[in-house]
Amino acid sequence: MRETRGMDDAPVTPPATILVGLDGSEICRRATGWAAMLARSMGSEVVAVHAVGLLSIIDGEARPSDQVRDRLTEVCEDWCSPLRDAGVTYRSVLEDGPPGLVVLRLVERTGADLVVLGTRGIGSAEGVVLGSTSHHVVQHSPVPVLVTH
Repeated sequence: MRETRGMDDAPVTPPATILVGLDGSEICRRATGWAAMLARSMGSEVVAVHAVGLLSIIDGEARPSDQVRDRLTEVCEDWCSPLRDAGVTYRSVLEDGPPGLVVLRLVERTGADLVVLGTRGIGSAEGVVLGSTSHHVVQHSPVPVLVTH
């Protein structure tokens, strides 16, 4: 792969680790597809993260997260199907906390070089260009963020 240079003339290298947010929405599924395609083409590992809050949406129904953690693990594996189908190396992580903070914490902990998120998730209002999570991550991420539709 040919080396590319950024605006400050520093080399830009392909990401070794891509972090993608999972929430079960169709927009998130497309973001996971983008992460899979990028990881496959660049030989990256993917860390797929779902932020566990007080309530989790499973099969369209809000349920207390602490009571359904095992089920959430299964659901997250289903949400990772684009990664599995692409044959990329990935791992899924359930992390307690608000989604924006969870993503930023995982960027630091995993050493992710790129974040891929959907424009908005299951909790965002129609017509909102960026949801609160993607907006927060774009504003505070120390690494590039790809926001998909």
